[in-house]
Amino acid sequence: MAHVHYDTIEGRAPGFYGVLGILGALILIGLGAALYIEHNGHWVTGMSNQIVWGMPHVFAVFLIVAASGALNVASIASVFGRQLYKPLSRLSGLLAIALLAGGLTVLVLDLGRPDRLTVAMTYYNFKSIFAWNIFLYTGFFAVVAVYLWMMIERRMNEYTKPAGMFAFIWRLTLTTGTGSIFGFLVARDAYNSALMAPMFIVMSFSYGLAIFLLVLTAAMRGSGREFGDVVFGRLRKLLGVFVAAVLYFVAVYHLTNLYITQRHGIEGFILLHGGQYTKMFWIGQIFLGGVVPLVILFSRLGRSRAMVILAALLVVLGGLAQMYVTIIGGQAYPMPLFPGKDIVSSGFFDGVVTDYIPSLPEIALGVGGMALALGMVTFALKVLPFLPLSLADSDADPHYKAESAKQETAAA
Repeated sequence: MAHVHYDTIEGRAPGFYGVLGILGALILIGLGAALYIEHNGHWVTGMSNQIVWGMPHVFAVFLIVAASGALNVASIASVFGRQLYKPLSRLSGLLAIALLAGGLTVLVLDLGRPDRLTVAMTYYNFKSIFAWNIFLYTGFFAVVAVYLWMMIERRMNEYTKPAGMFAFIWRLTLTTGTGSIFGFLVARDAYNSALMAPMFIVMSFSYGLAIFLLVLTAAMRGSGREFGDVVFGRLRKLLGVFVAAVLYFVAVYHLTNLYITQRHGIEGFILLHGGQYTKMFWIGQIFLGGVVPLVILFSRLGRSRAMVILAALLVVLGGLAQMYVTIIGGQAYPMPLFPGKDIVSSGFFDGVVTDYIPSLPEIALGVGGMALALGMVTFALKVLPFLPLSLADSDADPHYKAESAKQETAAA
């Protein structure tokens, strides 16, 4: 591949300022929702003593997991030597930092007492997976920032591969830590599983690449830059592989639980009679977020860019549905106080399935976090050269010119 040229986007058109204005408005609404919840208390949300992680956590964990996956594109280029992905590396690193910032912002603002975050940052219980993740999340910013510096500063380009390898290992560790938050919670039948960590890693590949494809397409089209079929087609196929892998891990996870007699209750709740959670699982997560994108990406429908973009959007929505079922559905089902015995109920809602309806402030806070991430990317593209000048087939594919010459010779 020829030397890749990057440049900032012009960002003077009304459309650019319109996008920034919309994202800014969503961010302000999210901040307003956070202030409203903090001032009045969490009783104004749908959360309770039984469901302490609500809709903001769905958005936050989704963004954190997607941040790790967004960096996968840069890892493919620097770690695995796939030169086709090299022009996409800078945007990959930028998007990873922005998504993590958006997710952590939602997480902090949903703590109830964000001002006491300093306590969590200065006193550590190293037997807690939450304490480990503080180091993983903050370290991710530093690692990816150094990685981007190696890519942008020409004098440091020779260190891009070792920096990329270190970032690759760090992001796998980060996603393992996020998945282990749930895998280590032995009190919840829906969480206590060693499959959580690898499943979250595969989920990160799918969610991160779907968001990356959406952002890249919008940025290239909005700045009037050519986006050839070679790179787009490769990203489409890769997304299809990741979507299939997520479906595989979800199937293995539920089959494993069905094999364990103790887990039959939670499996029946999620798969058959869980109301909104069952519908969210089969319709949102499996059908719309998995099967439909898979059909689009691996069929003739995938020849249409509009359909591929639709598939990526469905993967994102399906990911949010999966986080909803995992996080909220796992809390809604009652904890087994006495395993192997009849369910005990009391006035404290023991043995009772908890009702949960997301409130508008919760949703606004989560959407504000997503808007913050996209706003950071949009602003960064304006001031720093993260976006390649061209992703035309002739620039991206080293064999393009040779194949074109062969075709012209055969035609003559």
